[in-house]
Amino acid sequence: MTKSFLALGLLAALAVPANAQEGSPAGKPKLLLYGNYCGPGNNAPAAPVDALDAACARHDACTPDDGLPSKACNMRLQADAERVASDPRQPEDLRMMAGLVASGAAMMPSTSVARVGSPVSHALLASHRPAPASVVTDGE
Repeated sequence: MTKSFLALGLLAALAVPANAQEGSPAGKPKLLLYGNYCGPGNNAPAAPVDALDAACARHDACTPDDGLPSKACNMRLQADAERVASDPRQPEDLRMMAGLVASGAAMMPSTSVARVGSPVSHALLASHRPAPASVVTDGE
């Protein structure tokens, strides 16, 4: 029963913009769900409070300003949060929050194109280059 109320409270906090914290860069509101990095906005350059917060910080780092993260960025957050959620050494409340973050990451909007200059974008470009003319044969 307590878990349901905690989850409901967290979802309600996300839906109420009046709870947004001011003071983030460029006057953009912050609505942190957990720690210094989980949720819209962040408290950079503060250190992450634990493994879940570090996963959220990595997600913030791969999300462009005023843009959507790549699908790979969201998938990494989901996987990292799922690892925290399934770690029996972590406190139950942290595992619950990590499960919520993992679920949220699975539903986050994203771009389908990797950011230019990222290792993923270089790998995608290399895999989609046409073969050199000397390699292509006409059955000879």
